[in-house]
Amino acid sequence: MSTIEPHAVMPLAARRTFRFGTVAALALALAYGLAMPLPFLAPLLAITLTAAPAPPMGPKGLLGLMLVVAITLGAGLVLTPVLRHYPLTGVMMIAAGLFVSTYMSVGLGKGAVATLLTIGITMIPAAGLMEHALARAIVEALLIGLGLAIVCQWIVYPFFPEDRVTATSPKAAATDMHQSLWIALRTTAIVLPPVLMALSNPSAYMAIIMKAVLLGQQGSAITARAAGYQLLGSTLLAGVFAFVFWFALKLWPGLWMFALWMLLFGLYLGGKLYGAIATRLPASFWINVGVTMLILIGPAVEDSKGGDVYEAFAKRFALFVAVTLYAWLAILVLERLRAYRIARRTRLA
Repeated sequence: MSTIEPHAVMPLAARRTFRFGTVAALALALAYGLAMPLPFLAPLLAITLTAAPAPPMGPKGLLGLMLVVAITLGAGLVLTPVLRHYPLTGVMMIAAGLFVSTYMSVGLGKGAVATLLTIGITMIPAAGLMEHALARAIVEALLIGLGLAIVCQWIVYPFFPEDRVTATSPKAAATDMHQSLWIALRTTAIVLPPVLMALSNPSAYMAIIMKAVLLGQQGSAITARAAGYQLLGSTLLAGVFAFVFWFALKLWPGLWMFALWMLLFGLYLGGKLYGAIATRLPASFWINVGVTMLILIGPAVEDSKGGDVYEAFAKRFALFVAVTLYAWLAILVLERLRAYRIARRTRLA
């Protein structure tokens, strides 16, 4: 009896959508079911890694990535004593690391490694200033979450694979080195001030670092004109999604319903991401919505064990909106200054 290939009955965009949503839901179910530290990081990383429409990396690639990530996250642990005893030197090292990581993403195309390096040199030192054990727990959570996300990709991919024969995509245009350096500088200016604010009170502003890193990555790929509705719009929509997600989960609290709601939201976001559902917004917008939603809903689930969930959610979301407005303003000001400088140089030439 002949078997029917998935691509014969399901369009490519639909397969990518189901793969995206299923990987995120499975990662969430396993992370919370296994009671791993900071469990929302696993579906967050699953969204980040699965967004690219490609087969998952193999065991050798996973081993290499885990090694690189362990080194990059370890750099954050090394920065902690530097920040504690030589704060100015530590801040300059963080700024240099932000610049290098953004250039790796924009100029060299190493987006996943660059994002994890950015987290390593910002979030880990902030946690280390509060408690060294917390910093080590975050490193472990990121490594476990990364491995879990890729294992979920291995499980789900055979059910929703890519086409066996795809048209060869045209080579991307060579990246302008000067433009990449400028974007790296602009992203450093976006991310560094919120990180410095978080360093002043890590226990209150830890989530801001993750949001600032996300804004920096998203801001590196958009123009000043599009920055407003993409940065602020995606943050506001993520807040709405997190609010609806939370109240939907309250109707029937439990791990399976948590995973099923994640599947539903993941399918909607995946549909927008891959064009199965019509949208005029770019992929970066919907990735930002999904990741910000998880940054909001994950701590809210932890807050439900004790404390005022709604007050904590409102404060966290207000901080996210404030950081997003700053990122938008920074992009507008820096781009205007650059345009003025270029125009003046042209007149003098």
